[in-house]
Amino acid sequence: MTEHIAEQAWVAKELSWLSFNERVLQEAADPDVPVIQRIRYLGIFSNNLDEFFRVRVADVRRLAAFSTPSKQEEYKALLEEIRQTVLKLQRRFDATYRENLKELARRKIYVINEKQLDEAQTAYVKDVFHNHIQQELVPIILDDANPMPELNDASIYLAIRLSYENQTRFALLEVPTTRVDRFIRIPGRKGKKAKVLITLENIIRVCLNEVFRGIFPLDSADAYTIKLTRDAELELGEEVTQTFVEKMAQSLKRRKKGDPVRFVYDSEMPNDLQDYLVRRLGLGRLDSMIPGGRYHNSKDFMKFPNLGPAYLDMKALPKIPSAEINAAANILSCMREQDILLFYPYHSFDYLTDFLKTAAIDPAVKEIKISLYRVASNSHVVDALLNAVANHKEVTVVVELQARFDEEANIQLSQRLTDGGVNVILGVPGLKVHSKLISITRQENNVQRYYTHVGTGNFNEKTASVYTDFSLFTYDQGIGEEVAKVFDFIAFTYKRHEFKHLAVSPLNSRERLVALIDNEIHFANKGKTCGLTLKCNNLVDREIVDKLYEASQAGVPVRLIVRGMCSLVPGLPGLSENIEAISIVDGFLEHPRVYIGRNGGNPQYYISSADLMTRNIDYRVEVTCPIYDKKLQKMIQTIIDIQWADNDKARIIDATQSNMFRERKPGTARIRSQHVIHDYLSTGKKPRLPQLDYRPRSTVDDKASKKKK
Repeated sequence: MTEHIAEQAWVAKELSWLSFNERVLQEAADPDVPVIQRIRYLGIFSNNLDEFFRVRVADVRRLAAFSTPSKQEEYKALLEEIRQTVLKLQRRFDATYRENLKELARRKIYVINEKQLDEAQTAYVKDVFHNHIQQELVPIILDDANPMPELNDASIYLAIRLSYENQTRFALLEVPTTRVDRFIRIPGRKGKKAKVLITLENIIRVCLNEVFRGIFPLDSADAYTIKLTRDAELELGEEVTQTFVEKMAQSLKRRKKGDPVRFVYDSEMPNDLQDYLVRRLGLGRLDSMIPGGRYHNSKDFMKFPNLGPAYLDMKALPKIPSAEINAAANILSCMREQDILLFYPYHSFDYLTDFLKTAAIDPAVKEIKISLYRVASNSHVVDALLNAVANHKEVTVVVELQARFDEEANIQLSQRLTDGGVNVILGVPGLKVHSKLISITRQENNVQRYYTHVGTGNFNEKTASVYTDFSLFTYDQGIGEEVAKVFDFIAFTYKRHEFKHLAVSPLNSRERLVALIDNEIHFANKGKTCGLTLKCNNLVDREIVDKLYEASQAGVPVRLIVRGMCSLVPGLPGLSENIEAISIVDGFLEHPRVYIGRNGGNPQYYISSADLMTRNIDYRVEVTCPIYDKKLQKMIQTIIDIQWADNDKARIIDATQSNMFRERKPGTARIRSQHVIHDYLSTGKKPRLPQLDYRPRSTVDDKASKKKK
């Protein structure tokens, strides 16, 4: 690959991620999306951007500071490109927000500021302030003689400029959104049938003088919203012992004091206040300073209330029952008869908790093992595991303490499980355990038998209602024995096991993924049926990307459904013209990983916890599992075909990163894949879809050319 083509053929993962977040912003601006959901998409966009700066920009910033001189310039240029892209997206965000406010106003729902209150409304918000807000406020007067307070990057602050007796003082005030709702409903104007909301910080602005009453003889007090985002990287030792928990707790404290990587501020802020904050916060040239409107921490929009009729919000799709499980005596007996594949949130997550609850009280079950990465608060999964201990089962739980932003919750979880008699394993030295495994051992006719779960998503009831994920429940003893080996590897990393069925990171995932692609190249060279379909969250591993380019050049049709980052560039002549890629953003977050090879006409199907990222392939414990059951293979293929045919929520991933929606040809039925999938799983009837051509483009073009001649 020449250097020129190499530059064309690789998109920096950070820029690709911003392109993904732009797709979320597109949903917030789509008039076909109910307006309340549009506003919530603004919250999702903002929440995503917070994590992006805390993790990805922080990493680039470190590289820009500590790499070799030649690389430093490259990373500094990337930081600037990120900054410019974020500024562009911020402008679109602000415009979209204003349009959505207008749409709400047409529905007689108003979000107003403190300057729009009438006399009666002002009296009402002052009453709210005195009774519910004032006691939560802790203002801090800023002074060079005293240390700058450590700002919490989960919060927003009011930076306040106080003027009195020809003097100016500055103060900070944390807006207490964790203790008081951000959006507060107030009465409409007299005689008007309207529903009115005001934000918490605007109520504080109404009563700002009262916050400092008796302290300064104020002439004026003006408040401007600011937000600081910090580097979220944790520094940890390698040993996984009880000291590891203590190190994690210490590291979490350090995270709260991590270096700033982004400073967002109200663009109306006076220069003297802005300069003071930049100096006292120690912001430098590698930090992103983003001017914006008066509202920050827009992630709170994810909880924006619907004060209007139900149709202003996204309609929930009803859960689909599993006829096979419901017809059986219990889920274990059902598994003995057939493999089960559930697809959340179309199917209920309750089936998984029922799997654990059934095992917990079954006298023949002797042992339960599970890996937990993220769980819901008040988790029914955890309750079932503790109940199993109470029923004298041996229960082993692998708790990943390094699950980013869930570390503190997982420390508490590990303590609760330990107190309940569970054997807790705190991850693997140097690796994150990201696999989604359950292994249940049952004694049957004096023989030990395995009931096994392999999934693509976390054991989390909350996210399972929003994230799409596959769950395989199998009685296949070959898979069961190998999942048991994975748990043995986690407990005793010096042991090396052979895996016939599973691909297990970091042991053999890269080898198996490359072999999957090489297999299709082999069939392409033989002139036989070939093709790859890869569905994942992120595709940024260099070796896998280069191998897919090689497959394309060999004539293998490659179809990619990538929700987030995609460093591969489809459609480049001579390199990737046989690769097409789409991204789907809709009401459910697309989360499963599915890898399909056409294998000369005998397709191979895999589900996986692992994205196509170097960290997932080489530095985590991940599991990719084959699907052998023909009925379940057909189900996966139909779901993937529906998604590939999406002409409503699918965006084309290409070299321009323009996020163009896939064109819907005149006379073609609208295919919104998430809704069509729901209909398919409800009825079992495969929908009529456009013909899906798996031949390489070169073959199709050659035949069309010959026909024309």
